[in-house]
Amino acid sequence: MKLIAAGVNHTTADVELREQLAFSADQADRALDRLRELPGVREAALLSTCNRTELYCLVDGDALDVAGWLARERSMALDRIRPVLYQHHGDQALEHMMRVAGGLDSLVLGEPQILGQMRDAYARAHEVGLINGELGRVFQDVFSAAKRIRTETGIGANPVSVAYAAVSFARHIFADLKKSRALLIGAGEMIELVARHLEEQQVREIVIANRTAERAEALAAEVGGRGITLEELPVALEHADILIACTAAPIPILGKGTVESALKRRRHKPMFMVDIAVPRDIEPEVGEMDDVYLYTVDHLQEAIQENVRARQQAAEEAAELIAEAVRQHHRTRREKRAVGVLRDYRRQRTELADQELERALAQLRQGTDPEEVLRRFKHSLVNKWLHRPSVTLRRLAAEDRAEALLMAREILLDQDGEASSEES
Repeated sequence: MKLIAAGVNHTTADVELREQLAFSADQADRALDRLRELPGVREAALLSTCNRTELYCLVDGDALDVAGWLARERSMALDRIRPVLYQHHGDQALEHMMRVAGGLDSLVLGEPQILGQMRDAYARAHEVGLINGELGRVFQDVFSAAKRIRTETGIGANPVSVAYAAVSFARHIFADLKKSRALLIGAGEMIELVARHLEEQQVREIVIANRTAERAEALAAEVGGRGITLEELPVALEHADILIACTAAPIPILGKGTVESALKRRRHKPMFMVDIAVPRDIEPEVGEMDDVYLYTVDHLQEAIQENVRARQQAAEEAAELIAEAVRQHHRTRREKRAVGVLRDYRRQRTELADQELERALAQLRQGTDPEEVLRRFKHSLVNKWLHRPSVTLRRLAAEDRAEALLMAREILLDQDGEASSEES
């Protein structure tokens, strides 16, 4: 059987096409049922995210028309899929799966969510019976490699998204975010990401201010916070240790005077502010005030670019780990080939030993001297055990197969023991 990894991702297909090729959980289950009916497919799993749709299969031979299968499943023209589809085989497929799981093939280098998504894809395929053997072992090696990438390199140590970088900056200012209160201005996608990162850090309170209260309240409810209108900002500002703003307003929402008043009521307790918006939401003069730490999107971008370089270095280290993992995968597979031979060898030796044991027990029951019985048992058992190897070794020697003889010596002899008489 051959391992195949095939699909489309953010580097080969635009977002519109990726949306058309995406599978929901229910769609994936039904698609897997139909996939098992394809000739040559032995095991398979389907991964579908916003940035990729990929199929991982163990097949007999190379005859798997992934493009045709996707076209039928999504009711699309084949010529729309085939130009953007990539397909990897064997070691390249295994390496690709490890890169995906390790976040090396993601839109955001090193992002951790993809590993969980791959685990879900594996679990779904296992549940419907499409993973039951070798592909399962492949996935376990993939997950093991991804874990090493996360723990032994810095691939996820440095934030490379604006939202996460903003929260990361706050962690440098405040020793314990759990004691801090956060005020977010805006309710768009960026603020939503910031809110979720703050929730993960278990901040004491999250307040979201927006032009429309309904949107602020809806987003705040998702992160266990509270929504307010922009008119309530002056009061909320007094209690905010962290303020992060990102709206589409054409002029600043927060001015120096409002911040001065809040600082007085706070008795000049420091405030950390990040203005992600362009144009800016916070007047630049606010950054000149004592007890205010104001960062703009430019500050974040500088840090992000440095972190991207750090992640790229970590990605190079991860590539070496993947190469090592691929080699170990093959070593383990080769070792498993010996299991059947060892099992048959043990069965044969056990049968011979049982035969000789029954003969020895019969002799003891007849009253034969026990010492004599044990000597005969040893002699007969050794002769029977050595008969087939002896015949084979003589034949190999007669055929001048020196390499086979060396291999037999490695298998049969205790290399830590005494050398043969020919070597003495």
